[in-house]
Amino acid sequence: MRALVLAATFMLAAADSPQAVAEQVPFSCTVLPDGESASLMLTNPFDHEASCLVTCQFSTAKVGVRPQITCTKPVPAGKEVQMCILTSPGEKLQTMIDSRGDCTR
Repeated sequence: MRALVLAATFMLAAADSPQAVAEQVPFSCTVLPDGESASLMLTNPFDHEASCLVTCQFSTAKVGVRPQITCTKPVPAGKEVQMCILTSPGEKLQTMIDSRGDCTR
């Protein structure tokens, strides 16, 4: 019975806690001139540091080779930062085919 009461108390406390909400933010996934790498940039538009994530996937000339990278890190308020660089696995990167960027409020 005591375990049931503790579990119910925890569930009520969790329900009252503020929930982190991820919001889409400005970002870019740019193939660099050498075609061998791509730069992932993201801007935190909030007035506070936020935990941010950007994911980009690229096409190549080789069928079935679609490199993808996901980067996460804290980004200072109002700043644009390079989140990471994707290095191609041997095939030249062509175009971005899928992407997403968000920060947790």
